[in-house]
Amino acid sequence: MRRWRCVAALTASALLLGACGTDGEDAGAKPGASGGTEKVTFEFWHSATAEPLKSFWADLVKRYQAAHPNVTIKNVGIENDSYKPKLATLTQSGRAPDLYSTWGGGVLKQHVDAGLVKDLTAETADIAGDFTPASLVPYRFDGKLYALPTDIGMVGFWYNKALFARAGVTTPPATWTEFLDTVRKLKAAGITPIALAGKAKWPGHYYWAYLAMRVAGLDALRQAGETGDFTGPGFVAAGQRLKELVDLQPFQKGFLGADYSTPDGQAATMSNGRAAMELMGQWAPAVQKDAGKGLGEDLGFFTFPTVEGGKGVATDAFGGGGGLAVGADAPPAALDFLKFALKEENHRKAVEAGGVLPVLKGEESAVTDPGIKAVSETLSAATAFQLYLDQAYPPAVGQEVNDAVAELIAGEKTPEEVASAITETAKSEAE
Repeated sequence: MRRWRCVAALTASALLLGACGTDGEDAGAKPGASGGTEKVTFEFWHSATAEPLKSFWADLVKRYQAAHPNVTIKNVGIENDSYKPKLATLTQSGRAPDLYSTWGGGVLKQHVDAGLVKDLTAETADIAGDFTPASLVPYRFDGKLYALPTDIGMVGFWYNKALFARAGVTTPPATWTEFLDTVRKLKAAGITPIALAGKAKWPGHYYWAYLAMRVAGLDALRQAGETGDFTGPGFVAAGQRLKELVDLQPFQKGFLGADYSTPDGQAATMSNGRAAMELMGQWAPAVQKDAGKGLGEDLGFFTFPTVEGGKGVATDAFGGGGGLAVGADAPPAALDFLKFALKEENHRKAVEAGGVLPVLKGEESAVTDPGIKAVSETLSAATAFQLYLDQAYPPAVGQEVNDAVAELIAGEKTPEEVASAITETAKSEAE
């Protein structure tokens, strides 16, 4: 129970704080890190396989290696839905990549407990203050820092303004009732309302998680995180609201077999105008452009609707970001490269390209993409923040959330069965 509660603490809301300016430093080799002549090779695992981040990281690797001829970085980009199981397989064998992407929360905590990652607290004390406080939250346990953030953001609805207009929808829905009405109007106009990667599962969990926040409220999520009990009426009601949506058959044909970023997946379906909405994080515009034609000025963003009578509020945000952890056996050059990548003058380029949101103080002015700017502004006004449930909890519990919600969406589980399945896994994990 002690380990479960430590992980569950990440489900608590975190106040999103503002930021002020900072100056970057020139990159350079550091004694004992990568400035010697000894040959060093390390692996860098990440899921940035779409533009602009694919080229961003490739360029950083190239520049770092040019400045440090003794260092070879194996740049291993793995598509998101393959990345998670491959990382899980490696860490279950008792190893971790030298430098690798993490979403923090319960998954990273498990790696920490297994001794697979380095405690970066002391070695990053000189730069930790450069980051916005909220961006560091998913990577801290017991006051120690085990990864550095590269992105932060939130999940919301991305929508096609032209398709909304064709269906006679003039403003984005603000309540769940209005949202269901919007779905009906889109269907009546012959438009597929929502693109969903049913095969990937994790995009579906966003609906249940947000509905739990809106219906039961963040306090209920915190309590469930501590007790492992998700059978309360608010969680069952969240499933019932989701079933209301599923019963309208809002998703594209073949959605149960669709992945997220494949040519026929969720992002491409949205990007090519074959669906009016997708519930996705701040990376959506970039992946849409990479997967299809892109919507340009027709792409809009709105927050997840409130639920009438629910305890949650519209300004409670759900999402997370991305960070990089350093494996316990990694050479010093891995952390040196990470620090190089996160210098303001380097990371700012990823923000300007629309690939990520600011995690460093002073980067806010680099946000130029209208959609990403909308997310940034929504985050800045957020009253509380909830980490993705499949990352906030231990891996087995997070996977059960994804699996159980996917079965509800497929019509194979009832709302009550979803709540019971998650609870059973959480209780088992706590024993």
